[in-house]
Amino acid sequence: MLHSYKELVVWQKSMDLVTEIYNLTDEFPREEVFGLTSQIRRSAISIPSNIAEGRYRGRRKDFLQFLRIAYASGAELETQIEIAKRLKKTGHLDFSTVDSLLLEIMKMLNKIICSMRTN
Repeated sequence: MLHSYKELVVWQKSMDLVTEIYNLTDEFPREEVFGLTSQIRRSAISIPSNIAEGRYRGRRKDFLQFLRIAYASGAELETQIEIAKRLKKTGHLDFSTVDSLLLEIMKMLNKIICSMRTN
């Protein structure tokens, strides 16, 4: 039995994603610090934060709702990354690590959410 959200692989991977997002956005232009950089970081941080909060709420229904919020934050992050890829000032950066981690996390969240709905 899991005793802590820190034991959840999806939480661990989402923490890795936050680190990679910070590394990537450190390379964004200074003028984006209050724009896209801030938005991307907040969306990334929201994923492990909601997993943790939901896990400690104690009720299965609450955990499921917070997993859905984490999943929605992932979709928001995915959109913001796509925007960054289309911009001249950030499109040249290497998004591959962030893309693969986010895809893996989204698949994991989807699988957990689906399995919790059917049980």
